[in-house]
Amino acid sequence: MRTKYIAGNWKMNMDRAGAVDLSKALVSELKGLDGSFMIAPPFVYLDAVASVIKGSNIRLGAQNAASTENGAHTGEVSVAMLKDIGVQSVILGHSERRDAQNESDKLINEKILAVLNGGLEVVLCIGEQYSQRIAGATEEVCGKQVRGCLKGLTPEQMKNVVIAYEPVWAIGTGKTATPEEANAVHKFVRGVLAEMFGNETAENTKILYGGSMNDGNAEALLAQPDIDGGLIGGASLKADKFSAICRFSVK
Repeated sequence: MRTKYIAGNWKMNMDRAGAVDLSKALVSELKGLDGSFMIAPPFVYLDAVASVIKGSNIRLGAQNAASTENGAHTGEVSVAMLKDIGVQSVILGHSERRDAQNESDKLINEKILAVLNGGLEVVLCIGEQYSQRIAGATEEVCGKQVRGCLKGLTPEQMKNVVIAYEPVWAIGTGKTATPEEANAVHKFVRGVLAEMFGNETAENTKILYGGSMNDGNAEALLAQPDIDGGLIGGASLKADKFSAICRFSVK
């Protein structure tokens, strides 16, 4: 049976003091909760946050990783470097990077393989633009992203992959798919995974929802059979809101 997973993507927010304070608050709020939780601070605060959450029930995530190993790659951060400071999970394929940094499914696939080969977990983001949804292309777009990004992986490697469905039109806009709409896409994605890796992998892979999930809509979204948690953006920057979502996940 799949357990729920709540991950917080802090994006390019916070200063060092704020990151430490938020981490301390979350350690306190989530202490004793029997669930799966992760936070992904900006790179420059990873080390500070790692010190705060060490020994807690919160996993440390990174918002990106290089597809290459250590070497002459100015401005990049390797999987080995992330692992060295305690990172356990890496968010890849976020729509903001697909758009602003022109990241392709091929590059994301290379990053996924690098992260998995380095022994870390992958949280793969997929999702359609509003124009694509209106055109009825949601399944086409999401299916293409899943197949391209997970190309060449084995069922064994998929044990360390989490998928986050994030309709681009709902990220940071306050809009969200209805629980039923979101679940329909999750169910479709699970079908694609079954085609690629078999039914067992499809049934065991966690698929999170990431389109403006917050403490007001999380309970209804998490009640859906194919929604296994959330990748939280704005609401992850407030300890009370993020912890409320986490509590919904363990009911």
